[in-house]
Amino acid sequence: MEALFTAEKREEILQGMTEQVYDLLVIGGGITGAGIALDAQSRGISTALVEMQDFAAGTSSRSTKLVHGGLRYLKQLEVKMVAEVGKERAIVYENGPHITTPEWMLLPFYEGGTFGKLTTSLALRVYDYLAGVKREERRQMFTAQETLSREPLLRKNGLKGGGYYVEYRTDDARLTIEVMKKAVEKGAKAVNYAKVEQLIYEEGRAAGVQVVDQISGRTYSIRALHVVNAAGPWVDTLREKDKSKEGKTLHLTKGVHLVFDHSRFPLNQAIYFDTPDKRMVFAIPREGKTYVGTTDTNYRGDQMHPRMTLADRDYLLHVIHDMFPDLGLTEADVESSWTGIRPLVHQEGKDPSEISRKDEIFISGSGLISIAGGKLTGYRKMAETVVNKVADRLMEAGHAPLPDSSTKHLQLSGGDVGGSANLQSFIDEKVSLGKRLGLTDSEAATLVRRYGSNIDRVFSLLVNQQYDQRAASLSPAVFAALSYAIEQEMTVRPADFFIRRTGALFFDIAWVRKWKQEVSAYMAVRLGWSVEQVQSFTEELEQQLHDAVVPQETV
Repeated sequence: MEALFTAEKREEILQGMTEQVYDLLVIGGGITGAGIALDAQSRGISTALVEMQDFAAGTSSRSTKLVHGGLRYLKQLEVKMVAEVGKERAIVYENGPHITTPEWMLLPFYEGGTFGKLTTSLALRVYDYLAGVKREERRQMFTAQETLSREPLLRKNGLKGGGYYVEYRTDDARLTIEVMKKAVEKGAKAVNYAKVEQLIYEEGRAAGVQVVDQISGRTYSIRALHVVNAAGPWVDTLREKDKSKEGKTLHLTKGVHLVFDHSRFPLNQAIYFDTPDKRMVFAIPREGKTYVGTTDTNYRGDQMHPRMTLADRDYLLHVIHDMFPDLGLTEADVESSWTGIRPLVHQEGKDPSEISRKDEIFISGSGLISIAGGKLTGYRKMAETVVNKVADRLMEAGHAPLPDSSTKHLQLSGGDVGGSANLQSFIDEKVSLGKRLGLTDSEAATLVRRYGSNIDRVFSLLVNQQYDQRAASLSPAVFAALSYAIEQEMTVRPADFFIRRTGALFFDIAWVRKWKQEVSAYMAVRLGWSVEQVQSFTEELEQQLHDAVVPQETV
């Protein structure tokens, strides 16, 4: 496989991006930017994308990790949003079944709670209708006894029953990288750690950007006929550079999730529950852990490094104690955490939890197209809407007719497993192959589920690069994942690998501590790091490990 997306040729790719004028330049490598790049390039629109951090390093690796339909938006009568994102869940699932999994969700209702039996039943029935839910995934209603049989850890006092419905669990960062890889496979050029310092204008029109490589310090100019600002929390920063920040602006809110080992929080069943302050929170079992979130508070701090505070941690522990009182969880039980920022479109007078998650597009006098708001689930439709505008502009300027979006039935990188119905047999077959190559059952299963139909390439590294593996003092499973991440997923720093390519810092922090030195040493040799870079990248990972566990005392 040609290495179109390798960290080893990252500077070469970036230099190459300066040598042509693209139809479209996308600023921002989160799920929205990746989706736009894929939609555009698959229509024949030549596309370049730059991201100032790692891909998905902002909001797109820090969500609740659900491709969900927004049941709670029914309460706010956002019927259109529920209908649209509800239908999108199934599309995202079929396009990448290896990274998206149906997850039955239990919604318990209590005496005096936000939801009652009638309102829950009605809401879920309407939800099934709006979201076009498959017959076998339609809602069920349980008695209090049936609810407790599904999840015995729930608070028993005041329990009236429960609703049961399907959401879809995902790995948000890996979803983003699989979308990005597919865009690159189609011909897009994408580079991380390339920060936009200023926009380039021609006759008053946004015609490109000047970026500074955050690894080498070099400056590059990339030109395009059209520029899209999909920078998430930094959308307004770019609108300021464009002198077009007017009218509606972003409203940033912060969300924190806590992670516990299953031995301390042995949750059988994903739960969606209301809190004493009338918010809604998820508790979800995953890979031997249970995670709980999220908070929803206004945020004005460091956008690149949002932190969990003592107040955030204590709030979630209080919420957990209220719903799962027999567990007796304390701060000592928190194994890891993550903190994300939601870039919402400001609505005057509304609390953070009440602000609409709807996306909006702003077009400035320079022609810069900015997209803000939106949800992970709706990324594909958001991308389609933006690219439709770009396509219209191109055709108005004399470009040959362009096709409509084809992403509804376009499998993502790793998604060629024969559809969701064939996923389990695909996994079984490839796990057997992995075991024959010397992996344990658990190691093979983890890799197959992570990489889907790209697993043959991952396994080939075990056969073809055995000397590297021995020299690096890595286990076969770690080596295969790391080498593939460098070669095929533009993994530049250890934090990229441990946080966004594997999710291990959140869900297996002990594994990160075990392998961090060997991984860093291998990357340093293979990518030719300087002494200063070794120190900087090592310190970055140590800081991330610290921040995942230790809260800020003050905001």
